Amino acid sequence: MSINILVVDDEQAIADLIEVYLKNEGFTVYKFYNGQDALRCVDSKQLELAILDVMLPDIDGFTICQKIREKHNFPIIMLTAKEEEIDKITGLTLGADDYITKPFRPLELVARVKAQLRRFTKYNSPEKKQEEHLIAFSGLVLDIKSHECTLNEKKLSLTPTEFSILWVLCSNRGRVVSSEELFRKVWGDKYFSNDNNTVMVHIRHLREKMGDSAEHPKYIKTVWGVGYKIEK
Repeated sequence: MSINILVVDDEQAIADLIEVYLKNEGFTVYKFYNGQDALRCVDSKQLELAILDVMLPDIDGFTICQKIREKHNFPIIMLTAKEEEIDKITGLTLGADDYITKPFRPLELVARVKAQLRRFTKYNSPEKKQEEHLIAFSGLVLDIKSHECTLNEKKLSLTPTEFSILWVLCSNRGRVVSSEELFRKVWGDKYFSNDNNTVMVHIRHLREKMGDSAEHPKYIKTVWGVGYKIEK
């Protein structure tokens, strides 16, 4: 079965390069140089992943990300030409799963794509024979089969990455999960020190959606210098 990937970048040379590398890996690529055409593709095609440039001539990548998240939960990787932390935080907050800064090595992008697909497939697979598909405690319910989460009977709109992080933490209740372990289990990739910012942003956004706080957490507790913990 072919894996369909959306690529959106107004720099034709970059979009074409990404397309070549992804096609060499056997992926089907839908490539666009503007946001409007990309959104029409999102509505008409079955996609497994999107790579979105932040700066586009008509609709910025953040807006496209937001519109995708209204209906779909497949992984989104943001491309940004800036080193500014605010761009990365904005993308993650709006539902992106990862980001990569230009200029980048095509093989690194391919590795990120594969890692996101592995994670998404793992946490959305209907066959979880060795694992309970439901976690419920203190008003929080996670169903890995339907990929739904409710808190006090109210549905939480979580991105795939947020759901995966919460699932890992809940599956290890009573034990501190280090940022490195969390990154490895959720992203399926090697952990580097700068990835801690990525984990922190997702944790913060999770807390906001759950109405939790870092100072007086009911659910996700930060163990400084170690990682994160949910009490039994």
